[in-house]
Amino acid sequence: MLLAIVLIVAVLTLYSPSSVPSEVLLTETDNGNEIPVKKGQSLVISLDSNPTTGYTWELVEHPDEQILQQVGELEFAQESELIGAGGVETIRFDVVGPGLTAIRLEYHRPWETNVSPEKIFYIHVVAR
Repeated sequence: MLLAIVLIVAVLTLYSPSSVPSEVLLTETDNGNEIPVKKGQSLVISLDSNPTTGYTWELVEHPDEQILQQVGELEFAQESELIGAGGVETIRFDVVGPGLTAIRLEYHRPWETNVSPEKIFYIHVVAR
């Protein structure tokens, strides 16, 4: 009987609505959305990329550092060993405080000026 109670409590703790994932993972499908996060979580944005074409994601609107702090630099992970293969660029932030902020990334060739970006990724972040 005691074992059954312990198991029930363990399951309820694991699946309770109050349990919060440590990371919030975003992709291009989240573009334009309002993203709720909580202090202590990490916000991870992974976007398709192919730097061999000259295009790369660049953070052009930085979030409020009282709310989100960038962890490291943009990282690229190639999907295969084939020359010219695309992959995913990932940028990470730690949620350090409550508030409202925004993030804007542009996919462009950094040396091209007066040219619209190929893609834009923009989100509003609501941190509690």
